[in-house]
Amino acid sequence: MSDDEYLARRFEENRGRLTAVAYRMLGSTSEADDAVQDAWLRLHRVDADGVDNLPGWLTTVVARICLDRLRSRASRREDPLDVALARVDVDAVDPAQEAVLADSVGLAMLVVLEHLSPAERLAFVLHDMFAVPFDEIAPMVGRSPEATRQLASRARRRVQGAPATVETDLVRQREVVDAFLTAARGGDFAALLATLDPDVTLRVDPKVASFGFLKDTVGAHEVALAFNGAAQTAELALLGGAVGAMWAPGGVPRTAFAFTIEDGVIVAIDLSMDPDVLKRLDPVPLGF
Repeated sequence: MSDDEYLARRFEENRGRLTAVAYRMLGSTSEADDAVQDAWLRLHRVDADGVDNLPGWLTTVVARICLDRLRSRASRREDPLDVALARVDVDAVDPAQEAVLADSVGLAMLVVLEHLSPAERLAFVLHDMFAVPFDEIAPMVGRSPEATRQLASRARRRVQGAPATVETDLVRQREVVDAFLTAARGGDFAALLATLDPDVTLRVDPKVASFGFLKDTVGAHEVALAFNGAAQTAELALLGGAVGAMWAPGGVPRTAFAFTIEDGVIVAIDLSMDPDVLKRLDPVPLGF
Protein backbone atom coordinates (compact mmCIF):
# COMPACT_ATOMS: atom_id res chain seq x y z
CA MET A 1 0.00 0.00 0.00
CA SER A 2 1.40 3.40 -1.00
CA ASP A 3 1.70 6.29 1.44
CA ASP A 4 -1.12 8.14 -0.35
CA GLU A 5 -3.40 5.10 -0.13
CA TYR A 6 -2.64 4.65 3.56
CA LEU A 7 -3.33 8.33 4.24
CA ALA A 8 -6.58 8.18 2.28
CA ARG A 9 -7.69 5.12 4.27
CA ARG A 10 -6.90 6.84 7.57
CA PHE A 11 -8.82 9.91 6.45
CA GLU A 12 -11.85 7.85 5.45
CA GLU A 13 -11.81 6.20 8.86
CA ASN A 14 -12.35 9.66 10.35
CA ARG A 15 -14.68 11.12 7.72
CA GLY A 16 -17.90 10.23 9.56
CA ARG A 17 -16.83 11.98 12.76
CA LEU A 18 -15.47 14.99 10.87
CA THR A 19 -18.70 15.37 8.91
CA ALA A 20 -20.73 15.13 12.12
CA VAL A 21 -18.60 17.85 13.73
CA ALA A 22 -18.84 20.09 10.67
CA TYR A 23 -22.60 19.59 10.30
CA ARG A 24 -23.29 20.54 13.90
CA MET A 25 -21.06 23.56 13.50
CA LEU A 26 -22.47 24.74 10.17
CA GLY A 27 -25.96 23.20 10.02
CA SER A 28 -25.51 22.39 6.34
CA THR A 29 -24.52 19.11 4.71
CA SER A 30 -23.07 20.85 1.66
CA GLU A 31 -20.94 23.19 3.78
CA ALA A 32 -19.96 20.32 6.08
CA ASP A 33 -18.79 18.27 3.10
CA ASP A 34 -16.85 21.27 1.81
CA ALA A 35 -15.16 21.75 5.18
CA VAL A 36 -14.17 18.08 5.36
CA GLN A 37 -12.83 18.19 1.81
CA ASP A 38 -10.83 21.29 2.69
CA ALA A 39 -9.33 19.39 5.63
CA TRP A 40 -8.33 16.58 3.25
CA LEU A 41 -6.56 19.08 0.99
CA ARG A 42 -4.75 20.61 3.96
CA LEU A 43 -3.64 17.17 5.11
CA HIS A 44 -1.87 16.75 1.78
CA ARG A 45 0.07 19.96 2.42
CA VAL A 46 1.62 18.81 5.68
CA ASP A 47 3.97 16.03 6.68
CA ALA A 48 1.45 13.50 7.99
CA ASP A 49 4.26 11.44 9.51
CA GLY A 50 4.81 14.31 11.94
CA VAL A 51 1.19 14.23 13.15
CA ASP A 52 1.06 12.17 16.33
CA ASN A 53 -2.73 12.19 16.71
CA LEU A 54 -4.32 12.27 13.26
CA PRO A 55 -7.98 12.18 14.44
CA GLY A 56 -7.30 15.05 16.83
CA TRP A 57 -5.40 17.02 14.18
CA LEU A 58 -8.20 16.57 11.65
CA THR A 59 -10.87 17.55 14.19
CA THR A 60 -8.91 20.72 14.99
CA VAL A 61 -8.52 21.60 11.31
CA VAL A 62 -12.21 21.03 10.56
CA ALA A 63 -13.21 23.05 13.63
CA ARG A 64 -11.02 25.98 12.59
CA ILE A 65 -12.42 25.88 9.05
CA CYS A 66 -15.97 25.89 10.43
CA LEU A 67 -15.18 28.71 12.84
CA ASP A 68 -13.87 30.84 9.97
CA ARG A 69 -17.02 30.13 7.96
CA LEU A 70 -19.32 30.95 10.87
CA ARG A 71 -17.54 34.26 11.40
CA SER A 72 -17.77 35.04 7.71
CA ARG A 73 -21.45 34.16 7.75
CA ALA A 74 -22.08 36.41 10.75
CA SER A 75 -20.61 39.34 8.84
CA ARG A 76 -23.25 38.88 6.10
CA ARG A 77 -26.34 39.00 8.32
CA GLU A 78 -27.60 42.07 6.48
CA ASP A 79 -28.80 39.91 3.58
CA PRO A 80 -32.54 40.65 3.06
CA LEU A 81 -33.88 37.10 3.36
CA ASP A 82 -31.38 35.96 5.97
CA VAL A 83 -34.07 35.65 8.63
CA ALA A 84 -35.55 32.70 6.79
CA LEU A 85 -33.02 31.64 4.18
CA ALA A 86 -29.62 30.17 4.82
CA ARG A 87 -27.18 28.22 2.68
CA VAL A 88 -27.25 25.45 0.09
CA ASP A 89 -25.31 24.23 -2.93
CA VAL A 90 -28.22 23.36 -5.21
CA ASP A 91 -26.15 20.89 -7.20
CA ALA A 92 -24.73 19.04 -4.22
CA VAL A 93 -27.57 18.43 -1.78
CA ASP A 94 -28.41 14.82 -0.98
CA PRO A 95 -31.93 15.00 0.54
CA ALA A 96 -31.59 11.58 2.17
CA GLN A 97 -28.30 12.52 3.84
CA GLU A 98 -29.74 15.90 4.87
CA ALA A 99 -32.72 14.22 6.52
CA VAL A 100 -30.59 11.64 8.37
CA LEU A 101 -28.24 14.30 9.75
CA ALA A 102 -31.12 16.60 10.67
CA ASP A 103 -32.88 13.76 12.53
CA SER A 104 -29.67 12.93 14.39
CA VAL A 105 -29.31 16.47 15.71
CA GLY A 106 -32.91 17.68 15.87
CA LEU A 107 -34.32 20.60 13.95
CA ALA A 108 -34.94 22.61 17.10
CA MET A 109 -31.33 22.10 18.21
CA LEU A 110 -30.02 23.29 14.86
CA VAL A 111 -32.13 26.43 15.10
CA VAL A 112 -30.87 27.14 18.62
CA LEU A 113 -27.25 26.60 17.57
CA GLU A 114 -27.74 29.23 14.85
CA HIS A 115 -28.24 31.83 17.60
CA LEU A 116 -24.95 31.12 19.38
CA SER A 117 -21.85 33.13 18.59
CA PRO A 118 -19.26 31.27 16.47
CA ALA A 119 -16.97 30.78 19.49
CA GLU A 120 -19.85 29.61 21.71
CA ARG A 121 -21.01 27.19 19.06
CA LEU A 122 -17.55 25.71 18.60
CA ALA A 123 -16.94 25.32 22.34
CA PHE A 124 -20.35 23.75 22.94
CA VAL A 125 -20.29 21.40 19.94
CA LEU A 126 -16.74 20.14 20.46
CA HIS A 127 -16.95 19.74 24.22
CA ASP A 128 -20.56 18.74 24.87
CA MET A 129 -21.19 16.71 21.71
CA PHE A 130 -17.73 15.29 20.99
CA ALA A 131 -15.96 15.36 24.38
CA VAL A 132 -13.00 17.43 23.17
CA PRO A 133 -11.12 18.81 26.23
CA PHE A 134 -11.22 22.56 26.84
CA ASP A 135 -7.43 22.85 26.70
CA GLU A 136 -7.59 21.61 23.10
CA ILE A 137 -10.49 23.90 22.16
CA ALA A 138 -8.95 27.01 23.75
CA PRO A 139 -6.30 27.66 21.05
CA MET A 140 -8.98 27.42 18.34
CA VAL A 141 -10.95 30.33 19.83
CA GLY A 142 -7.92 32.24 21.10
CA ARG A 143 -8.90 32.05 24.78
CA SER A 144 -7.72 30.38 27.95
CA PRO A 145 -9.16 26.97 28.85
CA GLU A 146 -11.15 28.57 31.69
CA ALA A 147 -12.59 31.24 29.37
CA THR A 148 -13.43 28.52 26.88
CA ARG A 149 -15.18 26.58 29.63
CA GLN A 150 -17.27 29.70 30.30
CA LEU A 151 -18.14 29.95 26.59
CA ALA A 152 -19.42 26.39 26.59
CA SER A 153 -21.30 26.93 29.84
CA ARG A 154 -23.03 30.04 28.47
CA ALA A 155 -23.92 28.22 25.28
CA ARG A 156 -25.22 25.24 27.29
CA ARG A 157 -27.56 27.46 29.30
CA ARG A 158 -28.94 29.00 26.11
CA VAL A 159 -29.40 25.62 24.48
CA GLN A 160 -31.07 24.07 27.53
CA GLY A 161 -33.41 26.99 27.92
CA ALA A 162 -34.49 27.34 24.31
CA PRO A 163 -35.42 24.06 22.57
CA ALA A 164 -38.96 23.82 23.95
CA THR A 165 -39.77 27.36 22.83
CA VAL A 166 -38.11 26.85 19.47
CA GLU A 167 -39.91 23.56 18.93
CA THR A 168 -43.23 25.20 19.79
CA ASP A 169 -42.53 28.04 17.37
CA LEU A 170 -41.62 25.58 14.61
CA VAL A 171 -44.81 23.60 15.18
CA ARG A 172 -46.92 26.75 15.01
CA GLN A 173 -45.13 27.95 11.88
CA ARG A 174 -45.61 24.57 10.25
CA GLU A 175 -49.33 24.62 11.03
CA VAL A 176 -49.74 28.04 9.38
CA VAL A 177 -47.64 27.25 6.30
CA ASP A 178 -49.28 23.85 5.90
CA ALA A 179 -52.73 25.46 6.11
CA PHE A 180 -51.69 28.02 3.49
CA LEU A 181 -50.35 25.38 1.07
CA THR A 182 -53.34 23.07 1.59
CA ALA A 183 -55.81 25.89 0.91
CA ALA A 184 -53.83 27.08 -2.10
CA ARG A 185 -53.62 23.63 -3.67
CA GLY A 186 -57.28 22.92 -3.01
CA GLY A 187 -58.49 26.27 -4.30
CA ASP A 188 -60.16 27.02 -0.95
CA PHE A 189 -60.20 30.81 -1.16
CA ALA A 190 -61.80 31.40 2.24
CA ALA A 191 -59.32 29.12 4.01
CA LEU A 192 -56.48 30.80 2.16
CA LEU A 193 -57.64 34.24 3.28
CA ALA A 194 -57.76 32.99 6.87
CA THR A 195 -54.00 32.32 6.84
CA LEU A 196 -53.13 35.85 5.68
CA ASP A 197 -52.83 39.15 7.50
CA PRO A 198 -55.06 41.80 5.86
CA ASP A 199 -51.95 43.77 4.88
CA VAL A 200 -49.83 40.79 3.82
CA THR A 201 -47.06 41.56 1.33
CA LEU A 202 -45.94 39.27 -1.48
CA ARG A 203 -42.45 40.00 -2.81
CA VAL A 204 -41.01 38.17 -5.81
CA ASP A 205 -37.54 38.44 -7.25
CA PRO A 206 -36.94 39.20 -10.96
CA LYS A 207 -36.52 35.54 -11.89
CA VAL A 208 -39.89 34.61 -10.42
CA ALA A 209 -41.52 37.69 -11.94
CA SER A 210 -40.12 36.82 -15.38
CA PHE A 211 -42.52 33.87 -15.63
CA GLY A 212 -45.43 36.31 -15.56
CA PHE A 213 -47.54 34.43 -13.01
CA LEU A 214 -46.68 36.42 -9.88
CA LYS A 215 -45.68 39.98 -9.08
CA ASP A 216 -45.19 42.11 -5.98
CA THR A 217 -48.61 42.32 -4.35
CA VAL A 218 -50.11 43.83 -1.18
CA GLY A 219 -53.32 42.82 0.58
CA ALA A 220 -54.86 39.50 1.63
CA HIS A 221 -57.47 39.38 -1.15
CA GLU A 222 -54.94 40.02 -3.90
CA VAL A 223 -52.32 37.61 -2.49
CA ALA A 224 -54.96 34.90 -2.02
CA LEU A 225 -56.03 35.36 -5.65
CA ALA A 226 -52.41 34.96 -6.74
CA PHE A 227 -52.02 31.61 -4.94
CA ASN A 228 -55.53 30.18 -5.21
CA GLY A 229 -55.23 26.83 -6.98
CA ALA A 230 -51.44 27.20 -7.20
CA ALA A 231 -48.39 25.85 -5.31
CA GLN A 232 -49.32 22.30 -6.35
CA THR A 233 -45.74 21.00 -6.11
CA ALA A 234 -44.45 23.21 -3.31
CA GLU A 235 -43.36 21.25 -0.25
CA LEU A 236 -42.81 22.18 3.36
CA ALA A 237 -39.19 22.82 4.28
CA LEU A 238 -37.11 24.21 7.10
CA LEU A 239 -35.34 27.23 5.62
CA GLY A 240 -32.66 28.35 8.00
CA GLY A 241 -34.44 29.12 11.24
CA ALA A 242 -38.04 29.10 10.01
CA VAL A 243 -40.62 26.86 8.39
CA GLY A 244 -41.28 27.72 4.77
CA ALA A 245 -41.68 25.89 1.51
CA MET A 246 -39.67 25.13 -1.59
CA TRP A 247 -40.12 23.95 -5.12
CA ALA A 248 -37.52 21.24 -5.58
CA PRO A 249 -37.87 19.24 -8.81
CA GLY A 250 -35.83 16.07 -8.56
CA GLY A 251 -34.95 16.97 -4.97
CA VAL A 252 -32.98 20.06 -6.03
CA PRO A 253 -34.28 23.34 -4.53
CA ARG A 254 -35.11 25.86 -7.24
CA THR A 255 -37.55 28.24 -5.55
CA ALA A 256 -37.70 29.42 -1.95
CA PHE A 257 -40.99 30.38 -0.31
CA ALA A 258 -40.02 32.32 2.83
CA PHE A 259 -42.89 33.20 5.16
CA THR A 260 -42.92 35.83 7.88
CA ILE A 261 -45.50 34.82 10.46
CA GLU A 262 -46.82 36.98 13.28
CA ASP A 263 -49.66 36.17 15.68
CA GLY A 264 -50.56 33.04 13.74
CA VAL A 265 -50.98 34.65 10.30
CA ILE A 266 -48.68 35.30 7.37
CA VAL A 267 -47.59 38.94 7.09
CA ALA A 268 -45.08 38.53 4.25
CA ILE A 269 -44.12 36.00 1.58
CA ASP A 270 -40.79 36.21 -0.24
CA LEU A 271 -40.32 34.09 -3.35
CA SER A 272 -36.87 33.73 -4.84
CA MET A 273 -35.21 31.77 -7.61
CA ASP A 274 -32.08 33.89 -7.50
CA PRO A 275 -28.94 31.70 -7.51
CA ASP A 276 -27.26 33.85 -4.87
CA VAL A 277 -30.22 33.35 -2.53
CA LEU A 278 -30.41 29.63 -3.28
CA LYS A 279 -26.72 29.26 -2.45
CA ARG A 280 -27.47 30.64 1.00
CA LEU A 281 -30.31 28.17 1.51
CA ASP A 282 -30.10 25.04 3.58
CA PRO A 283 -33.54 23.47 3.10
CA VAL A 284 -34.49 20.46 5.17
CA PRO A 285 -37.56 18.89 3.51
CA LEU A 286 -40.48 18.39 5.89
CA GLY A 287 -42.77 16.62 3.44
CA PHE A 288 -46.08 17.59 1.88
